[in-house]
Amino acid sequence: MPPIEHPLPRTLELLERGRADGLHPGGQIYASIDRRPVADLAFGEASPGRPMTPEHLMLWLSSSKPVTAVAVARLWEAGRLELDDRVADHLPEFGVRGKEAITIRHLLTHTGGFRLLRVGWPQRSWQEIIARICDARVEPRWEPGRTAGYHQASSWFILGEIVRRLDGRPFELYVRQEIFEPLGMNDSWIGIPDARYDAYAERLAHLLDTEKSPPEPLEWHARSRVTRCSPAGGGWGPMRQLGRFYEALLGGGRLDDARILRPQTVAALVARHRVGLVDKTFRAKIDWGLGFVLDSEHYGAPDVPYAYGRHSSPRTFGHAGYRSSSAFADPEHRLVVAIAVNGIPGEEAHRRRFSAVLTALYEDLALGSPAAP
Repeated sequence: MPPIEHPLPRTLELLERGRADGLHPGGQIYASIDRRPVADLAFGEASPGRPMTPEHLMLWLSSSKPVTAVAVARLWEAGRLELDDRVADHLPEFGVRGKEAITIRHLLTHTGGFRLLRVGWPQRSWQEIIARICDARVEPRWEPGRTAGYHQASSWFILGEIVRRLDGRPFELYVRQEIFEPLGMNDSWIGIPDARYDAYAERLAHLLDTEKSPPEPLEWHARSRVTRCSPAGGGWGPMRQLGRFYEALLGGGRLDDARILRPQTVAALVARHRVGLVDKTFRAKIDWGLGFVLDSEHYGAPDVPYAYGRHSSPRTFGHAGYRSSSAFADPEHRLVVAIAVNGIPGEEAHRRRFSAVLTALYEDLALGSPAAP
């Protein structure tokens, strides 16, 4: 469908101000209402001297996690697993060192209690990473399901391994064939095949650590990282394509002629499974679905981590990526947003940046009233 002519003036003004302030060199933003694009924009630079375009591939980081959740949900639909299965039922070697009772639901809600930060990616092989996580000890005084704390990578590799063992395909091939290709996300990957890397290299947006002065280039677009699968944060693709993923979920699991989930499965994923718990990683109350961060503005804390702006409705679901991306669907407004920038500032600067930008986006689309002066 042709995009609506809507320039998002305030949103772009804030993004350009962030560029002038050195927070990011450039970025992409995609938005649609009822699947009709209202913005598909790129600004600034993808790499030094190269203008950003909507065709560049952005690094999604943890905005990739909902793709892993949908992969698991497809196997749940097929009767291959139950959400309250113990992980050890599918990975027997996982059931040691206090992890025996941890379930798949605990992994999807970040309540498992094995927040191992250094899993070995991308230096170690997939098998070595899985073995290292399986050997981890549950954290002291952690009650799975009742204690919450964001697992940056560990539980997501285990979910990816469950998919691999039940389906037989490598995780990166499963999501490519069962999710991305059916949805027309043809330039989206979690682990670009080595043979395809050279063809994509010029289209990969380069990231900068803008918390440092001067900003420090991050080699996260290097072959050694891009070609290694990370179910926790290794997604690459144009933001308009990540938008298609959320358009499918907003459509009850269907987009055009492709169905990736049943409507009742989508409803289960984005229901509130974890409510009112203080997240030990973020030190804030954040509600979670199954792999999705749910709107948590009702807790009243300023700058809630992974928030969607002041005007998001209570049913909004999605995920953000480390200080640089966010993608979500707001069912009340029939709105989908996918945004990424290629500069990673400090946590406080990033939260201010995205809170202002996402709030302005709603206001530009007449979906929220500007705050009184």
